[in-house]
Amino acid sequence: MYRHIVTFMLAIAAALTSVAVTPAAAQPTTPAPTVQSDEAAAPLSEGYVLGIGDVVEVSVLGREEFRPRVQVQADGTIQLPFLGSVGAADMTVLQFRDKVRRELMKGGYYADPVVNVAVASYASRYVTVLGEVTSPGIVPVDRSYRVSEILARVGGPRAGGADIVKITRSNGEELELSIEKIATGGPAEDPAVSPGDKIFIPEAKTFYIYGQVAAPGTYPIDRDMTLRKALARGGGLTDMGSEKRVKVYRKGEKLDKFDPSSQVLDGDVIVVGERFF
Repeated sequence: MYRHIVTFMLAIAAALTSVAVTPAAAQPTTPAPTVQSDEAAAPLSEGYVLGIGDVVEVSVLGREEFRPRVQVQADGTIQLPFLGSVGAADMTVLQFRDKVRRELMKGGYYADPVVNVAVASYASRYVTVLGEVTSPGIVPVDRSYRVSEILARVGGPRAGGADIVKITRSNGEELELSIEKIATGGPAEDPAVSPGDKIFIPEAKTFYIYGQVAAPGTYPIDRDMTLRKALARGGGLTDMGSEKRVKVYRKGEKLDKFDPSSQVLDGDVIVVGERFF
């Protein structure tokens, strides 16, 4: 009898515990996604300037009748419920959000609306990446990106690419950056890109080396490539090779004098002859 009473009391306690805990656990789950979504979206979109072709989602918290997904038209406006045509181009997402809120309050549609604007598709702001990269093309920029980030998004340079990146700004300014410094340097060596920029990685310049070297062939020209470095890149001289019998041909013509510390240029042909015993 006592065992049955204890079991019954434990069952009641478990039920009461379940009832007490459930509301407390469920209570924060409703607002949590909204807060998390706003916090996650803010860093990406707050500085983004809307432009023609962008698609935005505009919503009022708790109002299902106001949740359009619309595109910025050629005249820079979008169509919204109640408000009709509203200018959006050349405004940041936050500026446009505040504008919609003011217009809704001014028109008497909502007393104190909580408006959210999210960019669903970025079409007006992009950079173009061409040349020796894995996936050349147009890359939308939804925030401030550095050159290294853009290169990562297109798969990085191809094996046949040069060790430099050429950037043409939308205002015509031109930059030439070292890929190594972009990867290892600070902000000065890895600048931010702007919409309209063009990023180009050219083919690597090459030289040819054959004769009495361990690894004859065609090799890319690194920065500050000298004849001495070129011989090392070719695996060094064989036992039969002689530094005194190195010839350099440029554009089909033999150079009369070529110091080991002289620069190697694109298309140079280096021939290492045999030494005399």
